[in-house]
This record gives sequence, C-alpha cells and structure tokens, in this order.
Amino acid sequence: MNNRQQKIQKSLLSAPSFVWYMMRKLPSVIFWGIRISRLDLEQCQTRLPFNWRSTNPFRSIYFSALAGAAELASGALCLLHTTGQGSYSMLVTHFEATFTKKANQTVTMTCLDGNKIRETLAGLRQKGDTANVTVVVSSQLPNGESPASFSITWSFKRR
Repeated sequence: MNNRQQKIQKSLLSAPSFVWYMMRKLPSVIFWGIRISRLDLEQCQTRLPFNWRSTNPFRSIYFSALAGAAELASGALCLLHTTGQGSYSMLVTHFEATFTKKANQTVTMTCLDGNKIRETLAGLRQKGDTANVTVVVSSQLPNGESPASFSITWSFKRR
C-alpha cells in the first residue's frame, strides 16, 4: 500500500475523519449511522446499525440504507485502489439487489473483490481508457443469516 492509500485508509477508519469526509461527500451515510469497520486492499466491511434512522414502518432496515451500506463497502474499496495511482473518475453504472430476509438487527456488509478491482485498474494505462468491474457485496446479521446480496458495477475512466 502506498503512502496516500495508507492515509485514506486511516482517515476512513478513524471516526472523526470519516464523519467529516462523509458530511461533505455522502451525508446520508452519517444519518443512517453507517461505519467502515475494516478496509484493506482485499476487502472492505461496513456496519449499518438497526436504529430509528435506518428503519422503515415495517420494523426492518430500509432498503435504501442497506443499498447505501453496500455501495460504501464497494466504493471505499475502489477509492482505496485508485488513491495514489493517478486520476480516475468512478461511477456506479449497474446495481442489483436481492433481499431474502428481514434485516431487524445490525447488518455487516462485506466486499471481498479488492483483487478484481486492482486487476481492472491495471488495464487502464492511458488517459481516456475505460473499464467496468462488477463486485459482489454480501450482508450478514449477527446470527450469521444473510438478509440481502448486492452486485454493483463500477465504471472507471482514466483521466
């Protein structure tokens, strides 16, 4: 990991820095109470608490909060890989979700596709090169059950 990647990793894992960064970039993440609990070049984990800010009238976590936690798990991993590697633009171009169980407890989202992201970015050598990568984000309740799974396609363009 290069120095800039270490700096962004430390920033996203530190509560005060994370809150400041998200208030500027993704304020809904702060409202829902999402936090990054693990971030390295291979994986990212986020935690979404079950509380009054993230619930719907049916006493489960609102689907958009689950989607936000999943997007952050994959997006933070993409951000870590692009940091210090040149200039890139990133955009979610496709998003699929499957909801299988009521999420009525804290949910942990995990994206294990860091190597896939690294390989995709390695192919972008010249300005204007583009590529897509589809990553999988899994979710887990404290009892081990999975309330949802996500497939997120990120588009990268080398600037």
